[in-house]
Amino acid sequence: MKTIKKPVQSEINIKKSQFICCLYPTKNKKESKEIIRKLNQKYSDATHNCTAYIVGDGEGFDDNGEPGGTAGKPMINVLRKNELHNVTAIVTRYFGGIKLGAGGLVRAYSKSVMEAIGKAEIVEIEEYDVYKLTFEYSDIKLVDGDVRNASLELIDKEYTDKVIYHIVSKDNQNISKIFEKYSGKISVDFENKQFLEKI
Repeated sequence: MKTIKKPVQSEINIKKSQFICCLYPTKNKKESKEIIRKLNQKYSDATHNCTAYIVGDGEGFDDNGEPGGTAGKPMINVLRKNELHNVTAIVTRYFGGIKLGAGGLVRAYSKSVMEAIGKAEIVEIEEYDVYKLTFEYSDIKLVDGDVRNASLELIDKEYTDKVIYHIVSKDNQNISKIFEKYSGKISVDFENKQFLEKI
């Protein structure tokens, strides 16, 4: 599967209307909706803020006042055609006074998303099992060594009263077995499944 590595923005002008497309990497509907909310605030003076997203727990689109099927649907179709997942697209339109007609709107919103994709860095993603390791500060060197030797990928760290590592296995090997030798000193818990950049 493919997604974009980081947010990207592009802008086109068609018959005096300005179309600004923002693409964001997003994992789920909650993230998508939060980004859409923030962009709606940022461009609250725009004529339309049309959206489309394809994420782990679903997909959706919104014409935001444009004639039905002329904005959100063409946008999501461009994402599908480019086989992009975990991505949210927002196209902001400032109306320039000249109506584009249904066909013109479909082309404008499609082109706007295509332009942004053309500027984006596309990366491969895969679904990985994420595990949480919890251990004492005194065991950091030992754990770091095992993480390296077992070709595990450390994706996040937390330092509280104990050390917490969030790790994934490149080949989805059983992570619990790697740390069995510590006989309870290190707790290993399956956390969730996540789509991450291919390791």
